Amino acid sequence: MARGSWTKRPHVVPEAHQVMDDMKYEIAAELGIPVQQSSEDYWGHIPSRDCGSVGGHMVRRMIKMAQQSLLGQ
Repeated sequence: MARGSWTKRPHVVPEAHQVMDDMKYEIAAELGIPVQQSSEDYWGHIPSRDCGSVGGHMVRRMIKMAQQSLLGQ
């Protein structure tokens, strides 16, 4: 995350933070975006369009997972 953009608000489900982070990097790799998972989590060299694309794909995947969960699959 960019310096200064971290908020002090607690996560709704703190245990999900690492899973979401892993999903972000998995999707970035699938899209061919050159980022590496690290403790710094800096994406400043990646264009906003690409970062937004990762976020959009994350949302689509989470919606799909929620729909499958509701159907009991």
